[in-house]
Amino acid sequence: MRKFTEKRLLVATHNKGKLAEIAALLAPFGIECVGAAEMNLPEPAETETSFVGNARIKAHAAAKATGLPALSDDSGIEVDCLGGAPGVYTADWAETPTGRDFTMAMTKTWEACDKIAAPEPRSARFRSTLVLAWPDGHDEVFEGKVEGHLVWPMRGALGHGYDPMFQPEGYDITFAEMDPAKKNEISHRADAFRKLVTCFEV
Repeated sequence: MRKFTEKRLLVATHNKGKLAEIAALLAPFGIECVGAAEMNLPEPAETETSFVGNARIKAHAAAKATGLPALSDDSGIEVDCLGGAPGVYTADWAETPTGRDFTMAMTKTWEACDKIAAPEPRSARFRSTLVLAWPDGHDEVFEGKVEGHLVWPMRGALGHGYDPMFQPEGYDITFAEMDPAKKNEISHRADAFRKLVTCFEV
């Protein structure tokens, strides 16, 4: 694995929350994080059909455009009875003409399970794929996941996305009912980050 020896990292996201989360994680390593919005980077089209494919598109586009190493994340939820859908299209299922509506997306997901009379518990997992890319074209990939099942009706007002209908294995509450600090210890992104930081350790 290639070690990260630079002091500045471009985080290939326009999401301020995600940028802050990553910056806090990497602060102990003395790394300054800069976001794609600060660098006036456009969001590239995500044309791949896998998390790693789309994460690679974002990381390499950002690294090439700026000459800085870049980190990107692609994540989503996979529902087993739906053949892994929505998967890489998780955000697409929430798209409306006026922005993303995850309540609509969760309702659509549960109704799709009902339509095929899928037995409960309806197993699912969140996946996160991080790609760290260098301007010379090299990259390292780190994948994380958390297993669980869908619940209905939705529960909880914390979290975001599909959190209100996802109950992680070993817990009796959803991600949206869980203290954010606890969720961040066990989440798919935390799993991927634990692998990522091995790149930064001296």
